[in-house]
Amino acid sequence: MTRPNPLVLDGSEVKLRLMAERTVHKTPVHVDWVRFTCLLRNAPFPGVETLFNSTDSIWDEQYRNGGFKKVLADIADFDYMPATQALELATDICKALGKGFSVFPEVRKGHDFYRCRWSIERAGAECGWVGFLASGDSPRQSAQSLTIHANLYGHACTFADHGWNERIADIVDEREAKLTRADLALDFFDGLPGGMESLEAQYHAGALDVKGKRPKISQAGDWWNHAERSLYIGSKEAGKQTNVYEKGDQLFGRDSNSPWVRAELRYGNKLRVLPSDMLRRPADFFAGASDWHQLLLTQFETTVSAQKCPTEKPLATQTVNAEVTRNIRWAFNTAAPTIAAAFHFLGDEFLEFVTNQKLPGRLQKFNAAELRSAFGSVMGQFSTVESPSPAFA
Repeated sequence: MTRPNPLVLDGSEVKLRLMAERTVHKTPVHVDWVRFTCLLRNAPFPGVETLFNSTDSIWDEQYRNGGFKKVLADIADFDYMPATQALELATDICKALGKGFSVFPEVRKGHDFYRCRWSIERAGAECGWVGFLASGDSPRQSAQSLTIHANLYGHACTFADHGWNERIADIVDEREAKLTRADLALDFFDGLPGGMESLEAQYHAGALDVKGKRPKISQAGDWWNHAERSLYIGSKEAGKQTNVYEKGDQLFGRDSNSPWVRAELRYGNKLRVLPSDMLRRPADFFAGASDWHQLLLTQFETTVSAQKCPTEKPLATQTVNAEVTRNIRWAFNTAAPTIAAAFHFLGDEFLEFVTNQKLPGRLQKFNAAELRSAFGSVMGQFSTVESPSPAFA
């Protein structure tokens, strides 16, 4: 049975906490989701007592009474170090989040290709986790096995003690971790100016454009009946997407007639590097996403210094080149005989065979200029391969 979302159960308290956070930190932007990854060599290193599971091994009251000693005793020797390092990190995160957060004293099945996880809980519900050990033996999984990954849901971010985001940012810096996701939320408790309906006109007027480019748009919810609506601006593939949705309907139900709308900017690290300051200065990075994002903040009495988080061009080039290389290698190693036969025997019909085909899924996230440049660069690696003898008479 799926456990109900604690945020939905505590909807009224969520609003009160968010309003209090604004007062304390003097910023309307709330950090609502955080993920980061660090190498094992940079993760917290357990003490000698913990390594040898001594009867005198004590981290704190939670460790003494939580049953961790028995759990660690049952872990295989080869996995013991990553497990203890992940537990140390999970414990540090709980301390940063504040009162009421604890590590569940049992190793659970992992997520996102991690074999195991320590669950971070509040009020008996999982609100985050720290993953360790890889679930497979592929080269990519072998690299992942050298890392520890932390994932903090909106539940943790909402109910954490004031200042938690700065403390988590400090952990990211101390462990030389990579921030892989950060959601920055701006709430309009009394409704979005102009309403959800105004977004279409703003979009077509170019208000949501970034550097002259119009972002992708997708919708979800019941737009005809004006309930539970979501508008997605941008794409996850680019590592920057904004979801404008009716938060009140989510928390209180569509019949509540709540005017609460949230604009949630979701940053990912696919094509950009996310600085830890994104957690410390969320309003600055929200404003830096586009002129439209900065305009949204003018509804609030706050001073921001717009901070951009641009696509890293070397990283983007490396990514498109890697995908094109994979595509061409597959064509040479797998599809080449079929393509050659079609070219030889179809004649003019071959053009119909190769025209108006969709791009492979992994290449659809790049534009034509990027693909043209990458194919020209990468093809040289394969053109030097000795051509086989003709097989067709």
